[in-house]
Amino acid sequence: MAHQSLSFKGVKNTDQVNQLTTVLMMLDGVESVEVGQHGAEVEGRVRRSELINAIRSLKLNIEVS
Repeated sequence: MAHQSLSFKGVKNTDQVNQLTTVLMMLDGVESVEVGQHGAEVEGRVRRSELINAIRSLKLNIEVS
């Protein structure tokens, strides 16, 4: 199973963390996610570009890398 780390800038509250967790867990191939204010750890078979696109689709004005 692949492991990917994402970094965030601009996460302001727990509601945003919950939204990020939900959108990442809904992706096909994601097995587990740990999300915090500064980043996420994702386990599963999913492309990094899919993770980033899912986060950007929320339009929360969060930088992700």
